[in-house]
Amino acid sequence: MPNSDRGPAATPALLARELMRRCDRAALATSLGAGGTVTPYASLVLVACDLDASPLLLISDLAEHTKNLQREPRAALLFDGTAGRDDPLTGARVTVLGEIRPDGDATRLARYTGRHPSAGAYAGFKDFHLYRMAVERAHLVAGFGRIDWIEGVDVLERAPLDWLREAEPGILEHMNADHAGTLNLYAQSLLGLAGEGWRLTGVDPEGADLRSGGKIARLPFPAPVTDVSAIRQTFVALAQSARHGAQSH
Repeated sequence: MPNSDRGPAATPALLARELMRRCDRAALATSLGAGGTVTPYASLVLVACDLDASPLLLISDLAEHTKNLQREPRAALLFDGTAGRDDPLTGARVTVLGEIRPDGDATRLARYTGRHPSAGAYAGFKDFHLYRMAVERAHLVAGFGRIDWIEGVDVLERAPLDWLREAEPGILEHMNADHAGTLNLYAQSLLGLAGEGWRLTGVDPEGADLRSGGKIARLPFPAPVTDVSAIRQTFVALAQSARHGAQSH
């Protein structure tokens, strides 16, 4: 998992959001037991992010971590961006703290199953439910010497996003149906990734999520978008850059 492409001038909050959005899994820390017998319990979970970067989980009532959350919703998620490094401690990771509670929003569930297509097979099971973390704080370690605590209001995207929640399904359908070749070009030319079959699984104000089989990728936008027109213009500009890059090789 590569680090953010935002550069050294990026704020800690932006670096944290980018890392959260790049990861499709995290370590979940919950509290096992009750009263004087509480102990930490860590587990692996698949994650997606809402439009504002709030973490989303689709978990079973039968899982130990779900039982723990039902007793005590306060939890932590560790997003690890250190894979593939000779020295993992030079890579970025962020621990996000907050309360994780059930969330019945259908558009958030659609974002999750878009990120994790295999989850569509069990998303309708009675014992599986979507959970969302209300982020309170985050602790970012972006390599040696770059360590920051970030308040929850700064971790998450603050701008109103109802317009994108309404527009996102149509954007995904259009790009995947009519611009499959361009999506492959984004992955190959801009992100240096091999293979074809790349699909757009999500769009947020700061970038887009791609997937091909079991591979995922994050396509950062050069600047945040604030409306559908800006998304369209950004995709066109990225396509031009990708074609130029492909021709120069």
